[in-house]
Amino acid sequence: MVKAIFFDIDGTLVSFRTHAVPQSARDALKELRARGVKTFIATGRPKQLMMEAAGDLEFDGYITLNGVHCFTAGNRDIYRSRIPEDDVERLIAYSHSHPETPFVFVHDDTWFITRVDETVREVAALIEIDIPPVRPAEYARGKEIMQIMGYFPEKDDGEMFSRTLKHCTPMRWYPLFADIIAAGNSKSHGIDKVLEYYGISLEDTMAFGDGGNDIPMLSHVNIGVAMGNASEKVQAAADYVTSSVDEDGIANALRRFGLIGG
Repeated sequence: MVKAIFFDIDGTLVSFRTHAVPQSARDALKELRARGVKTFIATGRPKQLMMEAAGDLEFDGYITLNGVHCFTAGNRDIYRSRIPEDDVERLIAYSHSHPETPFVFVHDDTWFITRVDETVREVAALIEIDIPPVRPAEYARGKEIMQIMGYFPEKDDGEMFSRTLKHCTPMRWYPLFADIIAAGNSKSHGIDKVLEYYGISLEDTMAFGDGGNDIPMLSHVNIGVAMGNASEKVQAAADYVTSSVDEDGIANALRRFGLIGG
């Protein structure tokens, strides 16, 4: 029996084409809640950007920043983590020697970026978000940095995470950048924290996702559903592959498993 369902935002709930939640998904979420199924967001977005994308929809709780910050619909914290200060200091030094590489620092429900280039603009347009204010990397000192976004290719991950961000791990859902969080965190870890808080068994869970950062949760929950627009690697981690976000993928899968009518 499915008692809790976790939904990624970009490419899952929200279309990359229309930048909106399909009406079929809106109707499905409303029906799930009417049937007593708890619904949760599980996103890489920080809180403020999550609310911009799905703030008009009702959920029982939220997993943001790839599992780093989990909280209830009433804004009660369930779990939060931060990037170690020594990693932040090493990244500040790295930014001085590599000024061409933009980094975003997320803290205190706000964020800033060290540099804006075409890659930054491309990603902002992809998910229809504003570009954060530009500040020097030193501005991160003394703040609770919960996530960093680094605009560097995956081939640089080895050096970055062995020499600079030694206690962190990358979560990639798009090739142009990486969401970076403290090691040990993931959407699956956030799910465990939320389930513990609500007293729900992992056996009674389902999740929908489309990106590389969704693989941990799709392989962790009882029923992992990959969107039709997901890559082959993401689809391989899921128990079921539905149609794309623009082809009513969420509603179709929920009907397939008998969780909504129609």
